[in-house]
Amino acid sequence: MIEIDSICESKQSPEATVTLPFELRQKSRIKVTLDDGREAGVFLPRGGLLRGGDCLKSSEGLIIEVIAAKESVSTIYSDNTVELARASYHLGNRHVHLQITEKYVRYLHDHVLDEMVAGLGMKVTVEKAAFEPEAGAYSGGGHSHHQH
Repeated sequence: MIEIDSICESKQSPEATVTLPFELRQKSRIKVTLDDGREAGVFLPRGGLLRGGDCLKSSEGLIIEVIAAKESVSTIYSDNTVELARASYHLGNRHVHLQITEKYVRYLHDHVLDEMVAGLGMKVTVEKAAFEPEAGAYSGGGHSHHQH
């Protein structure tokens, strides 16, 4: 089994890829299957968050790129920043992970949250997309970055 034990400091050309949903990109100790079928164990420092495009390195030197899996998400598209801020406020009060951009707010699909947002007068689009939420104010400066 391949042992993945570090995050590359700079972008390197990957020799393999691993596609993971958000739930697994939050974990520091997991067993994964690389996209080519090989099994790997991930042993990273605790408290980090992997993002699509991150580069991992195995103890043998294999470079592996993380791909954020497309998953079922709810997206609120709007050119109205006040509307997006309002949605973020109400969803944040429920401690929901949010991906926030200038044009949309996204969260993992949940029909109860969709109904709440619709009740606020906003349209929710359920779709398949990569989910890259904010790392959070108390993430301790751990590994994270944004891709827009």
